[in-house]
Amino acid sequence: MAICFLSPVKTINLSPFPSITTTRHHPNPNHLRCNFSLTTVTTTEPEPVFTSVRSFAPATVANLGPGFDFLGCAVDGLGDFVSVAVDSSVIPGEISISGISGPEASSKLSADPLWNCAGIAAIATMKMLGVRSVGLSLNLEKGLPLGSGLGSSAASAAAAAVAVNEIFGRKLTQKELVLAGLESEAKVSGYHADNIAPAIMGGFVLISSYDPLELMRLEFPREKELFFVLVSPEFEAPTKKMRAALPAEIGMPHHVWNCSQAGALVASVLNGDAAALGKALSSDKIVEPKRAPLIPGMEAVKKAALEAGAFGCTISGAGPTAVAVIDDEGRGVEIGKRMVEAFQKEGNLKAVAMVKSLDRVGARLVTTVPS
Repeated sequence: MAICFLSPVKTINLSPFPSITTTRHHPNPNHLRCNFSLTTVTTTEPEPVFTSVRSFAPATVANLGPGFDFLGCAVDGLGDFVSVAVDSSVIPGEISISGISGPEASSKLSADPLWNCAGIAAIATMKMLGVRSVGLSLNLEKGLPLGSGLGSSAASAAAAAVAVNEIFGRKLTQKELVLAGLESEAKVSGYHADNIAPAIMGGFVLISSYDPLELMRLEFPREKELFFVLVSPEFEAPTKKMRAALPAEIGMPHHVWNCSQAGALVASVLNGDAAALGKALSSDKIVEPKRAPLIPGMEAVKKAALEAGAFGCTISGAGPTAVAVIDDEGRGVEIGKRMVEAFQKEGNLKAVAMVKSLDRVGARLVTTVPS
């Protein structure tokens, strides 16, 4: 995010970030850097270790209020599965999508790997590995609804990148897989890593720089309780549409406020302070005020969550899912009920509520078939 000082009004430019490329140098194990082009990581083409594999990647909550485009986390129990198999009928070095399943997924998602988030990430991973003599078929099982604000495209991309990497013996690091997944995100929903990074790495992830790309994993203390109340209405909020609603420039007072709240948010994660995390999460004065009116009932839903005892509530990603934070699962269930009622009463939308914990693992292998 570039700061522009314009007289007489000071503003912030929210124009899109540039596209990425990789470098192998990782001087700090908690950081990932990249320059300007996706390059092949391996010099020798790897042989398949498995005939087929199946992987899973979790849903994510991005932005977390004032953390627009630079902060996100993974949530447990929701996500997408991808199966990848060595297939002699597929042209060597290429990917074929053999199937797509899930509610409305088969009718809305393209089976062309060049236009499918899982396919794009799989191709990028193959290029990074230097795979040229083996063709792969891919099957996508959508567990996440499209346009939900829960990182649907990122989950598919993360699961695909992990599956391809695993089938060739896990040659790429977790952080290198983020770069492959970003190839998909850049083409499907825009250049932002706040979904794909936590989907692959798990936990909370901070994008401290985009040029060069630097990622920092933030550890929420394991002994502390943290639950996300996720309430998804029957309403689709495409990322591109929701990004189009954002202001091109913002005033310096709002910039200073959001920076302070983002700092508080990060400190709360590291301290394991769910109450302070929720307070900071609710404090966005830049993005949420523009997006909330586009989601019927969202403002009333946030109010209902806070009145029911939630530490904080905001829009998950681009929406329409609302996310509230609490430290007790039972209270989370009651908060979810109130939020569902508000969506119905004020937005005339049916909604479902779930209470989920933090996913600390990220995308992972589920099953394998040896070669």
